[in-house]
Amino acid sequence: MRKEIVFLLVILAIASFFRLWQLDSIPPGLYPDVAINGNDALDSLKTGNFKVFYPENNGREGLMMWSIALSFSIFGVSIWSIKIVAAIIGILTVLGLYLLTKELFNYYEARPRSIIAFLSSFFLATSFWHTNFSRIGFRAILLPFILVFGFYFLFKGFREKRISYFIISGIFFGLGFYTYISYRFIILLLPLILICWWFIYQKQNLRKIFILNTPYLILATIIIALPIGFYFLQNPQDFISRATGISIFATENPIKEFGKSLILHLGMFNFYGDPNWRHNFAGSPMLFWPIGILFLIGFALSIKHMKWLIAWFFVMLLPGILTYEGIPHSLRVIGVIPVVYIFAGIGGYSVYQWFNKNIKNKKLLVTASIIFLLMVGVCEGNKYFVKWGARPEVEGAFSSDYVEIGNYLNSLPQETQKYVIVNMPGVPVPWPNGIPMPAQTVMFIESTKYGQPQSTYLLPKDLDQIKIEKNAVIIPMQHD
Repeated sequence: MRKEIVFLLVILAIASFFRLWQLDSIPPGLYPDVAINGNDALDSLKTGNFKVFYPENNGREGLMMWSIALSFSIFGVSIWSIKIVAAIIGILTVLGLYLLTKELFNYYEARPRSIIAFLSSFFLATSFWHTNFSRIGFRAILLPFILVFGFYFLFKGFREKRISYFIISGIFFGLGFYTYISYRFIILLLPLILICWWFIYQKQNLRKIFILNTPYLILATIIIALPIGFYFLQNPQDFISRATGISIFATENPIKEFGKSLILHLGMFNFYGDPNWRHNFAGSPMLFWPIGILFLIGFALSIKHMKWLIAWFFVMLLPGILTYEGIPHSLRVIGVIPVVYIFAGIGGYSVYQWFNKNIKNKKLLVTASIIFLLMVGVCEGNKYFVKWGARPEVEGAFSSDYVEIGNYLNSLPQETQKYVIVNMPGVPVPWPNGIPMPAQTVMFIESTKYGQPQSTYLLPKDLDQIKIEKNAVIIPMQHD
């Protein structure tokens, strides 16, 4: 037991290094979609109006903004204070995956159960895919966190037959509705899990216990999700938000687009990944190739005995498959990350077992295994921090130039008149005056110094509103 705790702490230390090292500079800049989260969090702190749903920028569930607001109250207002929320959530997800995987294989002997759990959590800890989204500030990073802990307490509840675990699981599943739009596909997955457990309990003549315990899960989920449910009843237009415009059902040939999207999303793990530099080393597979092979082995082995993992994989792949824009899209399918690394852990253990049976020199096998894990960590770290982090495309993807504009404005005397001409396309944000989204980054940078934007933000058509009464600076957001 003491060895297990040491190994787990080592893995969590590795996960922390990957998610915290140079967090202030990698990735550079501040993407407007993240900046608006910070602006809304700051506004909520000032007004006390913590919304369950923030309708601006195609709509965002509130949990990330609440978490960022808490971070601001502890660490102050900064880009780092936004990123640290995602980083902590990412580290906790690694812990949650270890606990969940160990619980899933509880029927195994202690050693193989622990090895699969350690491998799964280690592969997640060093994953470029999960590390990247743990360092940005997108609300989507909350989704894997909710899933691993929700399922951990659910399976622990079924195994130990304790009502408290069902309630905790329900709280997590309820909170999930405040994370990211892809989470809503849980309404397809959770019933499948409950049906599986119904048959397990039926074989053990425990139907009465199932009927008595599961209502606590459902009730806790409903109670926690009720506020956002009421919001969507009153504002049905916000329920689907951006999904309508990018859905395959909005195209001329949905069946063709579905087939194309399905193939691309199934191939993203081993062949061609997300082409967006903000999400990935553009076009490279989402999994480091040895992990990709282990993933395929684990997937194949799970078809017979772990069908619910297969269901998790395909259900949480649907948010990407049902869209046609920017595919394959690693952010929309972020809910598959935990199960993908569980498959990799299963594959890793099965490969280790094969070598263990066929190699007499056990010390050599252990040494080779350690070298392999070190190679995985070094290669993934090098890919993220050295190769990806230094690419000029990454600076552009995270709007570094907008941060520079904000820093320049902050360097000027407060009495200087400041005008920012937002000559960039983007979703208009109601405050202030329908200014496009790119301005959110500059506004947030100003807020880090003054608590709120000091400049006047204008569209190109409103240049006649400029009234120069003293020293003034006029900055267009892009060269024109």
